[in-house]
Amino acid sequence: MTRTYVVTGTASGIAAATSKMLTTAGHRVIGVDIKNADIEADLSTKAGRLYAAKKAIELSGGAIDAVIACAGLAHPIAATVSVNYFGVTEFLNELLPTLAQSKSPRVAMTSSMASLMPNSPELVAAMCADDEEKALAIAQGLVNTGGGAEQLIYGSTKRALSRWVRRESIKAKWAGAGIPLNAVGPGIVKTPMVADMIATPEAVTGILQMVPMPLNGFMEPEAVASLLIWLTSVENTHTTGQNIYIDGGSDAVLRGENVWDLATA
Repeated sequence: MTRTYVVTGTASGIAAATSKMLTTAGHRVIGVDIKNADIEADLSTKAGRLYAAKKAIELSGGAIDAVIACAGLAHPIAATVSVNYFGVTEFLNELLPTLAQSKSPRVAMTSSMASLMPNSPELVAAMCADDEEKALAIAQGLVNTGGGAEQLIYGSTKRALSRWVRRESIKAKWAGAGIPLNAVGPGIVKTPMVADMIATPEAVTGILQMVPMPLNGFMEPEAVASLLIWLTSVENTHTTGQNIYIDGGSDAVLRGENVWDLATA
């Protein structure tokens, strides 16, 4: 069965691998990125998100079966808030009416292991309240403070995105429309985004202390792509609201067995 996918971030990394695998399998992919894509749009702006959604609907002929949102930034800057959270959630909400018309609609997105790491509760709360102006002001405040505070921005965006998936997945407009809505949380993936982080033996040692991956170490983007593709396949009928950590065991190392203890969660 040939399906039409909208994939964001297709110029590189996980999204590029996902698009290639989908195309090879005979599916149609409409790629979105700031450059080198079917739809060139800046998802850090509201205008860019609305344009990208409108163009995706137009290019698909009004028939979208699945959306895989991978576009993101890892920079300790305020714009990371706009791309990683609002560039996903607003874009998806714009596509929802069209997506819901599919016989087997599906959505998956890339969160991160960073969703489990230190964050700014204030920033997370602003994003979860869908207040972009406030969230940007808080993020810029972290940048201005410096001293490492700006490093909380990325993890905060991924924590908020993972919470959004949990919150939204069971609502009538998603679950009631038969749309599984999930996120994946990769560990360290060999993409341009992390190239500098693993460029030397010393860097590798340092990052493995933060993100230990006892099962097979760092991964290729195709590993994450395979999971995203299954989550958005016709075969996935009941997995929803999940943040699936594809991390070589990092979550198990860092959190152990206490994930079921609400008193310590």
